[in-house]
Amino acid sequence: MTLDDLARVSFWGAIALVGYSYAIYPLLLALLSRVIAKPRITPGSPSASPLEVACIVSAFNEERHIAQRISNFLAQDVPGVRLKVYVGSDGSSDRTGQIIASLASEQVVALVFERNRGKASVLNDLVAACHEPVLVFSDANTMFEPGAVQALLAPMADPTIGVACGELRLLASQGNNQDSVYWRYEQYLKRSEAQIGGLLGANGAIYAIRRQYVQPLPANWINDDFRIAMDAAAAGARLVYVPQAQAVEETPDHIHEEYRRRVRIGIGNFQAFFGRPEYLLRTSWATRLSYISHKVLRWFTPHLLLLALAACTWLAFSSTLYLALAALQWLAYVLSAMHQRIKPDAPLPQLAKLVVFFITLNWAFAVAYWRYVTGRYSGSWRSTQRS
Repeated sequence: MTLDDLARVSFWGAIALVGYSYAIYPLLLALLSRVIAKPRITPGSPSASPLEVACIVSAFNEERHIAQRISNFLAQDVPGVRLKVYVGSDGSSDRTGQIIASLASEQVVALVFERNRGKASVLNDLVAACHEPVLVFSDANTMFEPGAVQALLAPMADPTIGVACGELRLLASQGNNQDSVYWRYEQYLKRSEAQIGGLLGANGAIYAIRRQYVQPLPANWINDDFRIAMDAAAAGARLVYVPQAQAVEETPDHIHEEYRRRVRIGIGNFQAFFGRPEYLLRTSWATRLSYISHKVLRWFTPHLLLLALAACTWLAFSSTLYLALAALQWLAYVLSAMHQRIKPDAPLPQLAKLVVFFITLNWAFAVAYWRYVTGRYSGSWRSTQRS
């Protein structure tokens, strides 16, 4: 095989894997969800339903939202169920700690930590402080719709179900962020994966889990929701999707805020891939299919895109076709970088917005991979500015 042959195989192979993950896999899911019966949620007896539930939220510098977040929890009316809120302030430098301390009551347990240790450490302490058999996790800037907790608890009457994931709706804010469009695409995948029994993790904004499946998190762990839910899946628990359990959250104001958030998420992704092999070895076939197609290939898409660009650039010197393909790639990357650096708020056509978002997302994952392999990260917080 010549170098040109190797370059052609590399280019088309990389493009095929990216195309499979983003375009072919959703079609495969649509087919499988029609062929394979949706896992049934078997109703249990009334006595099997949880009677005590802990609502848990860890916060850092959330003085704008935390009082409303606690009130929103307490407003959830679940007949026959006792709700208790456990909220922790992780060394906040604003008034978050003072606010939650002032709201402490029989229904609200407030843990105010003076030193910032990271979200994982605070979640460990909050879980250790509660005794309820079912835990409902959420974020400080997320608000539940009425009936959300009741909808999350309904599947828990089936003892085989360990995790119930609700649906997060992102409210569009100002700026050019395309996360709401991407999120709707992700929601479709999540629903389809749930139909074949391959739901991946949970959304940290709204999910419920049996306490027995919650394991302590390493202090530097980032994507706590993904690990907690996938550990339950690896332990044999069923994960279900409950779209009736609704929560709302605002999208970041600008795409550079989304970039920062994606870098952090990306580091957590590589923590899971390299540190938790049981997600491939000890889960169902549907979970493994979803994990490889939806997650792993996405996480390594920057590597595949770089391989495709290098191979195409090499071939451009001897082929008009590859010269055109290389020029298109370079043009997309250069224009995206210019938009990010010079005029991130400049209006763009819809297709251009999606291209910029896709490139920004993958650049964030590339940076995340570099930071992961070089150890340049921690479990400390990095707030995202929202409206």
